[in-house]
Amino acid sequence: MSLAILKPGLLTTVQDLGRHGSQKYGVIVGGAMDAFALRVANLLVGNAENDAGLEMTMIGPEIYFTEAALIAVCGGDLAPELNGREIPAWRTVYAPEGSRLRFGPARLGCRAYLAVAGGLDVPERMGSRSTYLRAGIGGHEGRALRKGDRLPVGARSPGSLALAGLLAREGQDEAAVSGWSVASELRPAYASRPTIRAIAGRELALFDDESRLRFFGEAFAVKTESDRMGYRLAGTALELKEKREMISSAVTFGTVQVPPDGQPIVLMADRQTTGGYPKIAQAASVDLPLLAQTPLGGQVRFEEISLAEAQRQYLLRENGIRALRGGLEQLQTNRNGKVNAHGE
Repeated sequence: MSLAILKPGLLTTVQDLGRHGSQKYGVIVGGAMDAFALRVANLLVGNAENDAGLEMTMIGPEIYFTEAALIAVCGGDLAPELNGREIPAWRTVYAPEGSRLRFGPARLGCRAYLAVAGGLDVPERMGSRSTYLRAGIGGHEGRALRKGDRLPVGARSPGSLALAGLLAREGQDEAAVSGWSVASELRPAYASRPTIRAIAGRELALFDDESRLRFFGEAFAVKTESDRMGYRLAGTALELKEKREMISSAVTFGTVQVPPDGQPIVLMADRQTTGGYPKIAQAASVDLPLLAQTPLGGQVRFEEISLAEAQRQYLLRENGIRALRGGLEQLQTNRNGKVNAHGE
């Protein structure tokens, strides 16, 4: 089975959860900007959470299915339509052979994720199928998708086959949408002006009192120069108490650095492995999906929380994903159409 790309959209790439274990060699992690959305989409179709899917940015593609498929769309709202009918996100969907899946411009958030049962079977590069555009590696030929591309799909798992059996009858030629979905309280509250919880950075104390108050109080606009490597923010310039030369040190997704112009940069999925600017804060991992879905021109605010609270919020989210996974596994086993408290 394969997916045929009829229209590529603005920026559509193959992504999984990234390349781990090689940052000491200068190899970036990359992977999905909104990893939560990709993980959940994969669970909804019976895949492993790290299977490769499509990341679609701002304006989505049009896709033709050469065979029947089980799919899920999660993340931002890019107005998905299957065979001319709008389909809901955060649900499992059966797409008959010959179906066309079309996305439009973003209505909420800016990135949507498509998972297909079996995962996208593009070659692995350094342990990942993710596309890293700057280096031209991974994904489909190391680049964004183009019209005419065909993406192979891997073998479906027993769980995928069980879920498909709940939705499709043999010879069925109409799409079907599951009665189960991801509970609303588990989904991130995407917004064009989110509040991002963050812990104090290693060099927070180097900034003057006014700058520290402004960072955790004022809104910053996401500049149009932002990309998968980093979000450049615009606001009142932040200032150090005195000029300093910094030694480069490790950075990660959500690290907030402040270069000499005083305008913060939030490092994103395709970040570098080290950075030499002062680190004023670290976004809590539970809120990284909110950052990933903030559109260019949107605004973000930062709310300071403790490390312990950031860890607590992370564990709450992971427990929610674990409950969702368990409910879907029970559904695959019992095939009774019911999901636990984290399904609706």
